[in-house]
Amino acid sequence: MRIVSWNLNGIRAAIRKGLDLFIQELNADIWLFQEVRALPEQLPKDWSPPSDMQVKWHPAEKKGYSGVATWGRGEFTTVGTGMGRGDDPEDHEGRILVTQHGKFRCINTYLPSGSSKIERQMYKERWMENWAEWLKPQFASEDPVIVAGDLNIAHDEIDIWNARGNMMSSGFLPHERAWFSHLLEGGWHDLCREHWGPVQGPYSWWSNRGRAREDNKGWRIDYILGNDAAKARFKDARIVRAGGLQVSDHAPVIVDFDI
Repeated sequence: MRIVSWNLNGIRAAIRKGLDLFIQELNADIWLFQEVRALPEQLPKDWSPPSDMQVKWHPAEKKGYSGVATWGRGEFTTVGTGMGRGDDPEDHEGRILVTQHGKFRCINTYLPSGSSKIERQMYKERWMENWAEWLKPQFASEDPVIVAGDLNIAHDEIDIWNARGNMMSSGFLPHERAWFSHLLEGGWHDLCREHWGPVQGPYSWWSNRGRAREDNKGWRIDYILGNDAAKARFKDARIVRAGGLQVSDHAPVIVDFDI
């Protein structure tokens, strides 16, 4: 089974830039999209998802902002949205969608960014603490559980091109990285990093400023985490930078499992 996680930076723009071609080429069973930034009724009238895909939407209430969507081959069910706790218990920003695909549970997550202003950084940090607590019972499942999405944190120095220059940047703050380490110490597996080992990158997001894309000056902020049952079924992981940046400022993260 193939699962793809991808921050689309707006699904309507992604459609115009060739999203359909990637869906065909990558041939995934489950797609976990973040930052769709559209309500279903705002999608192009002459466009529709692949006929063999079932689609679940959890958009933000604010138009053109945030939102997640999960697509899957065959029937799957929505377990829930949001955490039911914290500053936004009803998840008006559309950040969490939990779905069940046979024995696999997918937690599609778009963690807030704190880069715009201090108030959003404070919101992000409260959200992180609530989310970590909310995740704990999910990990204990005997069936595979996947946590996938844009988590807006580069965990280690090998996850960012300029670690020294970004020590005080939101997304690479020491306490954010320590929080991520604590999350992994609780048992979650960073499936991609465990597979690749301690190599620099590969990155999943690049700034639109300067020549960050051309020079591969990126951050790895998109993850697929798994519990022990998911780790036992893990096969392979990769990030598709080539071509992926034609569609978004993020590249798709692809993980394969035995089922």
